[in-house]
Amino acid sequence: MNLYDIIFLAIALSIDAGVVSFSQGLIICKNKRKNSFLLALFTGFFQFLMPILGFVFASVIYEYVKTFASVIASAIFFVLGIKFIYDAIKKDVDTKSDICCLSLKCLLMIALATSIDALAAGVNFRFLDAPLFLASAIIGIITFVVSLLGFFSGYLFKKFPSKYLEIFSGIILIILALKIYV
Repeated sequence: MNLYDIIFLAIALSIDAGVVSFSQGLIICKNKRKNSFLLALFTGFFQFLMPILGFVFASVIYEYVKTFASVIASAIFFVLGIKFIYDAIKKDVDTKSDICCLSLKCLLMIALATSIDALAAGVNFRFLDAPLFLASAIIGIITFVVSLLGFFSGYLFKKFPSKYLEIFSGIILIILALKIYV
C-alpha cells in the first residue's frame, strides 16, 4: 500500500465517525466546542488503535495464511465496501435522534462502533506489509478532522446526504480491493 492508498482508506474509514458526529451536531446545542472535540478525540484515537490491534491479531495467524494474504486482504476490503454501501442504502431517511448523549460511556460506544472496520484494515496492513504506525496515525488524524467537520456541518445544516458519503466510502474500499490485483 502506498501513501495515497492509505489516505483513501483513512477517508473511507472516517466516514462513519463523520456521520455520527454530524448527527450529534444536529442535536447538541450546549458546549459545542467541548462536545465536538471529545467526540473527535475518541473516534480518532479508536481509529488509530484498532488497526494496531488488527495487525497484532493478524501477526499471530500470518504464518498459516501468508500464501493467501493478498486474497484475504482483497476480500476484506471488498466485503467492507459492500457493507458500507448496503448499510447506506438500507438506512431510514430520517435518522435524527432526540437523544443528546456524550457521556464517557456513550463516547466509548460511539468510538468502538465506528472503528470496528479499522480493525479489519489493520489485519490487511499485516497481509500487505503496510507501514503500521504511519497508516494508523493517518487514519486517526483524518478521522479526528472528519469528525470535527461532521459535527459542525451537522450543527450548521439540517439536511445532508450522508447516505451518499457512505456509498462513496464503500466504492473506495471496493476499488482498493480490486487494486490489490492490479
